Amino acid sequence: MFPSNNQLSVHTKALTIQDPSALKHVGQNDSGLTARDEGQNGQSSQGETVIYTTKKHLDYIDLLGQKIKEHEDNIKIMKSQKNSLDDSILDMQVSLGKYHSSSAPMINDEDNSHVESEEETAEHIIRHEKSAAGILCQLKTCHGSGSSQLLLTKDVLGVVATLGKVDDDNLSRLLSEYLGIQTMLAVVCKTYDGVKALETYEKDGSINRSTGLHGLGTSIGRHLDGRFLVICLEELRPYVGEFVTNDPQRRLDLLKPRLLGGESPPGFLGFAVNMINIDSANLHRLTANGLGLRETLFYNLFSRLQVYRTREDMLQALPYIRDGALSLDGGMVKTTGVFSLGNREDIDVKFPKSCGTSNLPLNYSETEKRIKEMKWKKERILEDMQREQSLLDHEKLIFDLKKQEYVKFLAESSSYATQRQTQAGQDRLTPR
Repeated sequence: MFPSNNQLSVHTKALTIQDPSALKHVGQNDSGLTARDEGQNGQSSQGETVIYTTKKHLDYIDLLGQKIKEHEDNIKIMKSQKNSLDDSILDMQVSLGKYHSSSAPMINDEDNSHVESEEETAEHIIRHEKSAAGILCQLKTCHGSGSSQLLLTKDVLGVVATLGKVDDDNLSRLLSEYLGIQTMLAVVCKTYDGVKALETYEKDGSINRSTGLHGLGTSIGRHLDGRFLVICLEELRPYVGEFVTNDPQRRLDLLKPRLLGGESPPGFLGFAVNMINIDSANLHRLTANGLGLRETLFYNLFSRLQVYRTREDMLQALPYIRDGALSLDGGMVKTTGVFSLGNREDIDVKFPKSCGTSNLPLNYSETEKRIKEMKWKKERILEDMQREQSLLDHEKLIFDLKKQEYVKFLAESSSYATQRQTQAGQDRLTPR
């Protein structure tokens, strides 16, 4: 960036050695004339001037270096403040479901404006006649809350597609496509005992179709066929870390991707696991350790899946994507190095959309106000950073000019000392 004082002082030491040596050579003849003594005094005066001027140059350059460092430190602090505000604004926007701006291109399907309710999601699941999820949803539709009292299903929490809501219908489609229909129809149990109750086996290892979900399906006229996924919460490896402060949805405080300057990549909106809204009853105390759905089920399904505004934003951020990414215009990276191309799949079972004031945070208006205040603070910080950068550029310009002056001064002083040494040598060889 700029040379250290140690580097500059090397030239100064070299200079102060040259000058006195020239004076010693001139003064070795004690029988010299008075005029030569006067010349020696002149050289001493010149040497003192060089040393004094050198010190002035170094002191001023040192002062400029200190000012440059102060400006750089100030900019570094302001960048940190700006990045912190960006993180807080991002978290708050996710909590309010504000994932995209008007500038972000969306996928325009004919059904994109359709808002799917919980009832419609259940209807789509029931249409999968030979699925475990279809049997459970039909049972719940027919018997309501009484279905949870059955010994077979008392430990069943539900089906993945029914355990979360998403604020944006387009995002719901993307998340459902990312997981795939088999995972969306997976049955979720609290404990392993609940998993064992869903299916029992004969001594030869074959399935006992008169018990478990197979027997339940037969009793209501539905025959369970093929494999089905069951997820056991207590057997999952949960998220270990902090939660977003004062967030009633207990969103995970995940480390955001960072560019070299400390800011998040352009277009980064947040993590998919935090974009799922969960009913208050399922936010905690579902497992023996008091854990909820977000840090168990959805963290295992989405991990640190990132969401971006556009495919272009997502592809630009590839070096910072570890566990996959989605973009609101349909881009998809399954995992590092694995891209999902082609037309999107139309999955009929997707997360229902959050709708109505009942799903809004209690402090919605206060959160919106805080977002506006933080954006205003961010603008002020950006203005201060511009001013500080201008001052830094100005100080660096002066520093470069003064450094050039100092180097020129060193060259001229060294030339003078060399000339005096040469002259002294000639004087000694001149016959008297």
